[in-house]
Amino acid sequence: MSKAKWPLFLLALCAFFTITIESCKRTKRSDMAQTIYKVNKNKAFNKVTPEGFTPIFQKVLAEKKSKLANPQLITSFYEQNGYDPVLLLDHMEGEDLKSLANYLQHADDHGIDPRVFQAQQVTDLVNKFYSKNAIKNADEAYQNMAELEVMLANSLINYSNALQYGLISPRKIYARYYTETKRPDSISMKRVFGISKLKTFLDSIQPKDKQYVALQKALKTRVQVPGKSAEESDRILKVNLERLRWKNKPTQNQYVIVNIPDYTLNVVKDGKSVINMKVCVGQGRNMDRADNLVEYDESDKVDRPFSRETPQLNSMIYSAQVNPVWNIPESIASKEIVKHAAADPYYLSNENIDVYKDGKKVEDPETIDWASAGEGYSFKQQPGDNNALGKIKFLFKNKSAVYLHDTPAKLAFNKTMRAVSHGCVRVERPIDLAQVLFGNGQKFETAKNAIEAKETEPTDLSLSPKMPVYITYVTCWLDDSGTLQFRPDVYGLDIVLFAHMNKYLTA
Repeated sequence: MSKAKWPLFLLALCAFFTITIESCKRTKRSDMAQTIYKVNKNKAFNKVTPEGFTPIFQKVLAEKKSKLANPQLITSFYEQNGYDPVLLLDHMEGEDLKSLANYLQHADDHGIDPRVFQAQQVTDLVNKFYSKNAIKNADEAYQNMAELEVMLANSLINYSNALQYGLISPRKIYARYYTETKRPDSISMKRVFGISKLKTFLDSIQPKDKQYVALQKALKTRVQVPGKSAEESDRILKVNLERLRWKNKPTQNQYVIVNIPDYTLNVVKDGKSVINMKVCVGQGRNMDRADNLVEYDESDKVDRPFSRETPQLNSMIYSAQVNPVWNIPESIASKEIVKHAAADPYYLSNENIDVYKDGKKVEDPETIDWASAGEGYSFKQQPGDNNALGKIKFLFKNKSAVYLHDTPAKLAFNKTMRAVSHGCVRVERPIDLAQVLFGNGQKFETAKNAIEAKETEPTDLSLSPKMPVYITYVTCWLDDSGTLQFRPDVYGLDIVLFAHMNKYLTA
């Protein structure tokens, strides 16, 4: 075929397929009454037509629009597809629609109340549709079809989104959440309209990760957390199942991960921990562990973290600084450093802290009356044994100016509750962490020698390739021995999440 004829051929081919598809659609629509009656044997459907169904469907869509989770997506789909009840017609044969209703009714197996997906309403409409005599005339048939189609679309999309991405976006409920988390988009949601077998699809989206399956089993068998009531145990399992559904998990072969409630750091390589150590994290709002089910600091309305809580985030460790200088944050300086200096004129020199006034170093800070000094002062702690950052810090970009670092306060690692820092993560064995990050090369030797030789000159060491780092918040998980581990909700984030999950029952 000549090049000149190709455009005409392609145009004709497109026209052929368009005509064929539209012809199939018209045939399907014209056979509506016969097709439905063949399935449910209800004579009320003998005279239903696409022309009679469309205005009823449009009316029901308009009435239900405000109650749909994705109203624009659903209404635009049907507008673009001639108001065909595609889910109803494509899945009414066999047990497909009944399977969907059954899955929705058992959403509590995933820690989600079935009412979130209007499970009972879907079940009632499906049963009514399949009944030989529950629907008496064509008007009732149109109404049932319209309501069922809208309900199927809404519930199926919501259920699919919840199992594959989580019921809730963590970005919307946590004030200090900076972890990339994939959420469903319009393309993924519209795919439900093209599913060939609902049961096959619903089986495929069941999370199969061993952690998820273990928590599901614990929920079904009503495992009770030591020291917690049955109601509190139920909450802990449900919120951690929700966290497992979020698409925010590491995908790299190697990464650093910190779990705040467990106060631990792991470096994971090819799915296995190659090093594990204790950490200290920021102080939280729930330090007395009063993590019960009462409303917590209006957490069902807004997350109000304590100012020293370590944020949830993911980033890339790009360098380490040996013998670091600590640029003391203004919040710490005003609340702590100034008070100590006012009480003891030699505090600053003893702690190796330099003072700056409007950016210029002050040579004799002992002469300053800190009780009435006013603003404009900043502070830097120079390298040394008493530096709050210890002998090394590991840097990664983030919005909260936190990092992993050494500490001279080693006794804190002996405590069970290690939420004691100002927000950064103190690591128990910084030299071991440096060795894993840098390997046994020149950079690691430089870091090790500088630390052990008691040098005080700051030394920056770039890390290449960069190492992914995740700071997470998980209060229940399955350990390598197959035992469920539970940790106190030190920041109250379980309570925040649970409150938001319950909001879906009143939406």
